[in-house]
Amino acid sequence: MFNYFLRRLIYLIPILIGVALISFMIMHLIPGDPARVIAGVGASPEDVAAIRARLGLDRPLHEQFGTFMLGLLQGDLGRSLRTRQPVLGEIQARFFATASLALFAMLFSILISIPLGVLAATKQYSIFDNISMLGAIGGLSAPSFWLGLMLMYYLAFAVQIFPPSGMAGMPWTLEGFKSYILPSITLGVPSAAMLARLTRSSVLEVLRQDYIRTARAKGTGERVVLYRHALKNALIPIITMAGIQLGYLLGGAVVVETVFSWPGLGRYIVSAIHFRDFPVVQGGVMFLALTFVFLNLIVDILYGIIDPRIRYD
Repeated sequence: MFNYFLRRLIYLIPILIGVALISFMIMHLIPGDPARVIAGVGASPEDVAAIRARLGLDRPLHEQFGTFMLGLLQGDLGRSLRTRQPVLGEIQARFFATASLALFAMLFSILISIPLGVLAATKQYSIFDNISMLGAIGGLSAPSFWLGLMLMYYLAFAVQIFPPSGMAGMPWTLEGFKSYILPSITLGVPSAAMLARLTRSSVLEVLRQDYIRTARAKGTGERVVLYRHALKNALIPIITMAGIQLGYLLGGAVVVETVFSWPGLGRYIVSAIHFRDFPVVQGGVMFLALTFVFLNLIVDILYGIIDPRIRYD
């Protein structure tokens, strides 16, 4: 296991270099000059040139990229071109809001999708199966901004159960927990729909295996067969998809964060793209890429815990 973990860390180096190079090139290829944005509309060309020189934007691209990579090796993501604050501190201040929202959304997805998928598999082609899978298709098809606005209208304004927007505090406080409900549901519905369909198909495939037929022939109770034998062996693809979905929730929550005015990292990066704040965009993308890679590593380790037959030595 240690050798496998070490190999994955080594593979992480070229991945992060590739992500850094792609994000750097994309930000410098899109139209717009951050010096012009900072200087303002009425600034003279001399003022813009002075800002470019002060920020180091007048240097060749390979020198700018080398400076960024050197700082990255030292744990320094640079300073924001707008606020002149360290990028790492700005990201850390907003990452908790995004990560906690993504974890709440994933928890909601798992609590809804796995029981729903298991019941749909055990009642294949029944009315419950058809209605639940039709609902899953609806959950995949509903746009996040529309779903968020509908929940906000009915549950925040019509009946006033939850706050309409913003992060009201830490999730372990009552007001903070209530502020997490609507954005977590909005963000988690597509993942819940996808995991429910995957759970149903995985459990159905396992229920057709010979060892399930043997367990039933030996007189094992249906509940034991379903949860101890079928569901446990069906969890590998479910865990894989859950890990991918959690990475997506971390990086793709910008729409939900915008609808609910959530002070998260995705909203911060989009704002930085608008202002051509290169260090913030590059640092945010690198931070999310590193998080996504480590999530995949955790998923791979969980394989061996759930299925003892899987070894990485």
